[in-house]
Amino acid sequence: MSQTPGRKRKELTPGAEQAWRTFSKAVFAEGELDAKTKQLIAVAVAHVTQCPHCIEAHAPAAKRAGATQGQVMEAIWVAAEMRAGGAVAHSHLALDAYDSAPGGA
Repeated sequence: MSQTPGRKRKELTPGAEQAWRTFSKAVFAEGELDAKTKQLIAVAVAHVTQCPHCIEAHAPAAKRAGATQGQVMEAIWVAAEMRAGGAVAHSHLALDAYDSAPGGA
């Protein structure tokens, strides 16, 4: 039977794996933002980065932290708008390049 990715990472680079886990715990600890808000942010970012493993981990974590399914979906919509917004915001680059290119219409 093969090892899980986490076990393999720990076996190959135990110090880095432990540092990652410590960092993750610190990031998701309650602070200025509560656990639910942090998990909703994580769900949104996971959709922007298109990480299925992150989605599968943080959607249930958001539920455990008290987020409703509607809140999770709203976070995903915010992520979608922000991702699309990047394309719109950079459209001037394409229009400027088009205008400066020779020939055509």
